[in-house]
Amino acid sequence: MDAAALLEAFRAGGATLATAESCTGGMICAALTAVPGSSDVVLAGFVTYANAAKVGMLGVPEEVLARVGAVSEEVARAMAEGARARSGATVAVSCTGVAGPGGGSAEKPVGLVHLAAAGPGGTLHRRCRFPGGRDAVRAATVEEALSLAAAALRSI
Repeated sequence: MDAAALLEAFRAGGATLATAESCTGGMICAALTAVPGSSDVVLAGFVTYANAAKVGMLGVPEEVLARVGAVSEEVARAMAEGARARSGATVAVSCTGVAGPGGGSAEKPVGLVHLAAAGPGGTLHRRCRFPGGRDAVRAATVEEALSLAAAALRSI
């Protein structure tokens, strides 16, 4: 689903949206706000690249970051839930991953991204492994985030 179609679906449902991003550095929110009139749906975008920002801005528990690391299902879920709580949005979508080219490991390779969408119907999670370089991983993450936000809207 493209950003314009997603915004129209949210608008039709009387819903609002927020983003919480790490590996995309704001690209999800940028894709949404590039659409004219998006301000009636998009309430906030949190770029929390550093762990301290995840804790301070979104309320991700330090213990969770220490135990499982930033690139994890638990952190993606906490980011989405924190963004939803702090913004008041109906749905919040998040991403955290290893975009590359460095920073990967055997356990968390380049291209691994965890996404979550928190809404009234609960929190959805997707674990993805995107091929390609940094730009390809980040672009694929944006597309997947829009799809996940749409799924969260449908679950309301």
